[in-house]
Formats: sequence, C-alpha cells, structure tokens
Amino acid sequence: MAEYRLATYQSPDGPRAGIIVNEALFDAARLTGRASYTTVLGVLEDWDAAQDAISAAKADKSDGQSLDRVKLRAPVLWPSAIYCAGANYADHAAEMARLHNRPPEADPHSVGLRSWHFIKAGRSSLADPGATIKISDYSKQTDWEIELAAVIGKPAKGVSVENALDYVAGYTAANDVSARDRGRRPHISDTSPFKADWVAHKSFDGSCPLGPWITPARDIPDPQKLGLKLWVNDVLKQDSNTSQMIFTLAEQISHLSIGTTLQPGDVILTGTPAGVGSARGEFLKAGDTVKIWIEGVGTLINNFS
Repeated sequence: MAEYRLATYQSPDGPRAGIIVNEALFDAARLTGRASYTTVLGVLEDWDAAQDAISAAKADKSDGQSLDRVKLRAPVLWPSAIYCAGANYADHAAEMARLHNRPPEADPHSVGLRSWHFIKAGRSSLADPGATIKISDYSKQTDWEIELAAVIGKPAKGVSVENALDYVAGYTAANDVSARDRGRRPHISDTSPFKADWVAHKSFDGSCPLGPWITPARDIPDPQKLGLKLWVNDVLKQDSNTSQMIFTLAEQISHLSIGTTLQPGDVILTGTPAGVGSARGEFLKAGDTVKIWIEGVGTLINNFS
C-alpha cells in the first residue's frame, strides 16, 4: 500500500489539497506547515521537496477526517493541459481493425512514427469522482475508455525516454469519455480535411472524469505492468493491462516534450485497451454507472444522466 496519496478535497472554504493516510484525510498545508500547499498544484510545483515534507509530517489521526466523510474533487484543479494518447493499445488496435475489416496495423515503431495526442480542455472537461455527467442532450453514442493518467511533477522539455519517468509525480485513473456521433461532421465528404471534429468528440463538458487521488510514482515500480478494468452497471467491459501499450508512458513524455514544455500538474492520458462500446455497438445512456479500477492506483466511479 502507498505511504500516502495526494488528493483535492472540498472544504468549507473551497477546494484544498489533502494527504490521505490509512483512510484518513489531512489538510496538506496544515500537515506540513507549508502555506503554498493549499492546492495540489502548489504541492506539485514543489514536488521534489514536497515528497520529503509529506513523508516527514506526523499524521495524528485526531487531526484528520474520515475519508468516507470527505467529498473528493478531481485531483488536479486545474491542469494547464490534458494530453490524450490516440490508438495506443495493441489489443484495442486489433479490435478496431477487425471491426472495420482492415488488416492489422504494423507496429508504428517499425516505420519511425512517434506517439500522437489530442488535447482536452484543462478545466471544462474535468469531472470529479462520483459526479454525474450529463450526456443525454449531447450525444446518443457516448463511449467509455479507461485510461491510466500520469501527472507531471516538474517541467519537462526535451527529455529522453530513459529519464522521462523522473518527471512523473504520480498516477490517477481517467475515463476518456467520447461522443462518437460528434467526431465526424455531417454533410462533409469523408475525404475532406474538415471532416473530423476532435473538440466535439472528445472535449465536451465532463468528458474527463479523473481521480480519485494521485498515487505517488515511487509507489508504482513499473507503469507498464498494471491491470485495468472497467464496468458499466457492474458488467465488465474492459479488462487489460498497461503492458498492451504501443508507446510506453516514457516514450509519450519524451515525444510530447520535444515541442512542448510539460508543466507541473499537466495530465497525460495514456490510451485505452480493447472493450470500448463502439466496438460492441453499445453506448452509455442516462442512468448508467461506470466504475474504473487501476491496479495500485484506485477506483473511480461516475454516473451518467
């Protein structure tokens, strides 16, 4: 079990950073005596020192709150960017190739390709753990996608694959909720460069449930060896492992950092495995509940209306 987990909780004065120890939550600034740790962004901007400060703090149970009595928010409020890897699991790529009667894709490494990403809105797309996400008036083909999310802990620019994981503060769980019927604009030729609409498809309000907390990277020895499961109304839909990633997290960080400086608090969604709704002809509807579990990280539950 992790020594502690980092979270954002709703206090009477607004969102604040919290440290979770043995199912009790402690205010991060009060626990460490560091005023700048009132927000998770404040903690992440001082991540190297913050890890030692948190570990050295004495978590007296009488000063904490029972975790089941606390409202958790999305763990980072607010990331400057949410980067999402596209088509990054071998089992998912094979699933979609079968669905569309295409031959299997070659390993993109073999032709010198790098990972590719799209961006979700850093504020409007986030949804809290336990939040209800309204979809019924927006999309009739809303899909689920479990994803391991990495949270950046220090500025990363031009980093090597070998050193890339040194820039990760920790991990959380995400659902890359997708409006499949909004991804391709109607009345436009399939060959037109204006056919795709990634904002409508991927970056609508509530399209990135995140949480429930951040597990520090030092408690996850290898992010490429984690089980992932997603249930819709208690029916298992996705069951895979991060070992199925085509481009590892380290490769993704390195590739992203070539042209963009990754900032503390930025979030990278690393792709989804097989079992998405579009491959089954199934989509979310009002009243559905989606539960996500990632090994060593935690469980994220959201409802849809």
